[in-house]
Amino acid sequence: MKTATRNLEDDHVHILRLIEVMDRINGSDAPDVEDLGTIVSLIKNFADGLHHAKEENQFFPLLAERGFSLSQGPVAVMIHEHVAGRQYVSGMADAIASYKDGNMVALAEIYENMSGYAELLKNHIAKENNILFRMADSKLSDSDNKILLEEFAKAESSYISGTPGEFIRKIDQLAEVYKTG
Repeated sequence: MKTATRNLEDDHVHILRLIEVMDRINGSDAPDVEDLGTIVSLIKNFADGLHHAKEENQFFPLLAERGFSLSQGPVAVMIHEHVAGRQYVSGMADAIASYKDGNMVALAEIYENMSGYAELLKNHIAKENNILFRMADSKLSDSDNKILLEEFAKAESSYISGTPGEFIRKIDQLAEVYKTG
């Protein structure tokens, strides 16, 4: 049986590919502003809007029912990092808008926020994959996993901003353009 953590780790593969694109773009003198906007949209809609929502709305609450604290420990750290990631993305979006309006200084702000987000998420994903998810696997029953997978499927099928497949295709397109793994 596929586990709930495997579903989340599958999302991580695509989020890390998007971060590879960000790393490739970061520091270029004349980035494609449309690609920057696509990256922000993918983060807001896929990484945060869908993936983090599955964690925050289904996964973490069930972990709390199984004895994990939401106010301290690994789950609390993950929630805090989701909030920090949103701040970086907001900074990126604001700086992109300013850059589009002709403020060339905003490019440094885009890259600063992009770097911060990329570094945060690389570490965040490593902690989830290697620590939190392994802890969860030892606590969640087959029934828990079945329930979570059903809830994840509902979240994915009812998400109004796109489907996981659409988001993954956009990430694949960017990865092709920027020649990443």
